Amino acid sequence: MTDPSIHHALRHPPRRAFLSLLPVLALAACGQGLPRQDQVQLPETARSDGLTDPTRSAILSASYVFAQPASIAGDAAAGAEALARLEYLAVELDVGPRWIGMDPLVPLALAQGRAEARAAFGLDPAASPQRAMDGLYGAAAALRAGDRDRAIAALTPLTGTAGAAPALTRLAAFPSLPRATEALARARIGMHRMDRDGGRSGLWRS
Repeated sequence: MTDPSIHHALRHPPRRAFLSLLPVLALAACGQGLPRQDQVQLPETARSDGLTDPTRSAILSASYVFAQPASIAGDAAAGAEALARLEYLAVELDVGPRWIGMDPLVPLALAQGRAEARAAFGLDPAASPQRAMDGLYGAAAALRAGDRDRAIAALTPLTGTAGAAPALTRLAAFPSLPRATEALARARIGMHRMDRDGGRSGLWRS
């Protein structure tokens, strides 16, 4: 049974999560927000966890893993998949036409969470989201096939030669990432609100 505290955290993100976004919103209001991104394509190695909708699957899976990193302790492949889903959602929930009704704070929060995650794992902050996704999903697929060398090769374009092996170690000991966790919780809430509203904008009711 899922810990009730997880449900509470997902339904009621801390007020400080909203307050932490105010500087970003101020920049966006001045026309200096994050640039729009091209849509991304999930690679064939992406796992959908049995769900037919990859975006819903990504929201549900990533929000749980980031809230409960101990649930994947020792599983670097699961860590790589969770990071790849964060990369995917940071773009898809921003530019995907299906998600136009999503809480407008979510893409901004996910961009902050992505930056936090890339720094924590030593990933190139300038890498395109598609390149990051391909590398992370490629590493996960290699690890699940028992090929650590191929996993390191998949991560090397994102980490540099010296950073790939340490990144794998960190993926197996997935850390707490507060900004990413709060952003994914808000994405999950936004998705459920869109479900209730029939896909119409729920905007940012808290």
